[in-house]
Amino acid sequence: MSLRLLLALLVLANVGSAVAIVHARHAHRQLFAELTRLERVRDELDIEFGRLQLEQATWAESHRIDQVARTRLGMAFPKAEDIVVVQP
Repeated sequence: MSLRLLLALLVLANVGSAVAIVHARHAHRQLFAELTRLERVRDELDIEFGRLQLEQATWAESHRIDQVARTRLGMAFPKAEDIVVVQP
């Protein structure tokens, strides 16, 4: 009788171990798929960040700022006679 009980326990342990392995592999595959998706999103965000940095650098160039100041805002450098030096 004890031999049958031992054999039944071993079979149950074997089946339980197999189910645990299947569950662990399934979880691993799901996590790996999520990691791959998140890495792809990260790469897309890195590309977008690079584009935005390039756009910011383009808009911040001094000749671009000077052009906008002259055309849109009507700004100009003061003439020599318009400059007043204030002394303490």
